[in-house]
Amino acid sequence: MGAAPLAVSLGDPAGIGAEVIAKSWERRSAERLPPFFAVGDVAALRAVWKGPIEIIDEPAEACAAFGSALPVIRVADVTTPPGGLDLVGARNSLDALELAVGLARSGAASALVTGPVSKARLYAVGFGHPGQTEFVAERCGVARDLTAMMLAGPTLRVIPVTTHIALKEVPEALSADLIFCKGRAAIKGLQRQFGIEQPRIAVAGLNPHAGEQGALGREEIEVIAPAIERLRAEGYEVSGPHPADTMFHERRRREYDAALCMYHDQALIPLKALHFDEGINVTLGLPIVRTSPDHGTAFDIAGRGMADPGAMIAAIRTAGECARRLAAAHSPEK
Repeated sequence: MGAAPLAVSLGDPAGIGAEVIAKSWERRSAERLPPFFAVGDVAALRAVWKGPIEIIDEPAEACAAFGSALPVIRVADVTTPPGGLDLVGARNSLDALELAVGLARSGAASALVTGPVSKARLYAVGFGHPGQTEFVAERCGVARDLTAMMLAGPTLRVIPVTTHIALKEVPEALSADLIFCKGRAAIKGLQRQFGIEQPRIAVAGLNPHAGEQGALGREEIEVIAPAIERLRAEGYEVSGPHPADTMFHERRRREYDAALCMYHDQALIPLKALHFDEGINVTLGLPIVRTSPDHGTAFDIAGRGMADPGAMIAAIRTAGECARRLAAAHSPEK
């Protein structure tokens, strides 16, 4: 029996999720993508794409359909047009996400890829999580601190220790325990999902020049360095804290497999500067594989045929590769 297909939740039906998923299916052969099926609003797909769609009831039907049509498990269609402003689409995207997570957890789907959502619209319909990453972790029964959100492109992987909080809250939110947990989750995930036997982790400082030996802040001395020492004591190859302004040029990027950053923009700015159209999000530390494109809903261009599917293609390809590694690691022959 072949591997189960991937589940791809559509995201907000008013955004570009439908378009980039459809374009990914069009390029399935050229990009050598594994079989996948969409989960969400079929009307949103038909509004932006004239290609073949096959509505399926079970993930097992997706592989047979994949060669000739985009397989879709339908979640109640809504009337939100591309770029629409109502909140009905947010509820639809949450329903699709819930279903897709369940299919991945049950093993009916070999991995989960999540389309872009609007956090503001999700919050308006009662969503109680900072983002999809935290929602998926909760549904998988994993504490938030034991997961790591890794953003990845062809030449850089970054993990922010703190994510969607105000910059002024970062120093208070940081602790040696949190940095240790995120670093350990990142290392274990790189080993399990990416096949890197001994990952090299470079840890960024919080302050300019990594605190300049305490002259510009003591977080490096009192919080970050102790976490690094704990990771090293467990046998992991971890360096730092490094000044963030010198960590991301081409030569330095060759010296580590992932950078552990202290806050959202410290990680995301270099990643998006280097790989804006190819960056993906990989959640490490989960019992399932979960990836997503590292871009938003782009409501302003939705329905105009302008969306670049590069990041969605990369997210689907990476999810398939990670799922194969996990399956091989758990096979009876291992």
